[in-house]
Amino acid sequence: MAKVGIIGGSGLEDPAILKNPETVELDTPYGEPSSPLTTGTIEGTEVVILSRHGKKHTIPPTQVNNRANIYALNHMGCDYVLTSTAAGSLREEIERGDLVILDQFIDFTRHRKVTFHESFSPGDMKHTPMADPFSQTIRQKLIEAAGELNLKHHTTGTVITIEGPRFSTRAESRMFRSWGADVINMSIAPEAVLANELGLPYGTIAMSTDYDCWREDEQPVTWQEILEIFNQNVHNVLDLMLKTLPKLE
Repeated sequence: MAKVGIIGGSGLEDPAILKNPETVELDTPYGEPSSPLTTGTIEGTEVVILSRHGKKHTIPPTQVNNRANIYALNHMGCDYVLTSTAAGSLREEIERGDLVILDQFIDFTRHRKVTFHESFSPGDMKHTPMADPFSQTIRQKLIEAAGELNLKHHTTGTVITIEGPRFSTRAESRMFRSWGADVINMSIAPEAVLANELGLPYGTIAMSTDYDCWREDEQPVTWQEILEIFNQNVHNVLDLMLKTLPKLE
């Protein structure tokens, strides 16, 4: 069976779900990960769980040490990285509470460490292909599991990642829509890039919590709204992860 690194995954550390839990404190060449790692098994699958924003959600998006997080999961021997994220919808058909199995991203961040390769050895330049950044294997298993659970989901989606913690202006939101983005968040880039650099298959469940601010017929997104919708629907993300984990071999 595979070992799966999980970033996010609220509720997975419940003793009723996670068996034989252990806490691992780990330092990396890139500093400390966002949180101590929690290892154990879920449905017979070995997992390593990491909280992207810290155990108490104290780390703002731009300050997340993505390099340390991905390095730590790789160091722990993970075969896959499965993540979850809240996202704003940029499409009418992606409603609040819907799940999106992402297949593309647009990186609109500007202040983050986006690579492990800060220098090249002579004759050994590292340029990582990124045409299809999300693992097709993980995506297929997520889509299969979502169908079995009868969850409302979208089988493709492009996410645009912005710095945060501020939300978009209306002009930015309209621009992102015109670029072809389907949802918006503050987390996936460069997390996905770094996983690909290390050869770690990476997949994401995005939950739509709001309509950002492009719609003129309702109030712009607020953090309170995101939390409300997230808490109402997080059980679907949890169920999808639990259904998918045993499928990853």
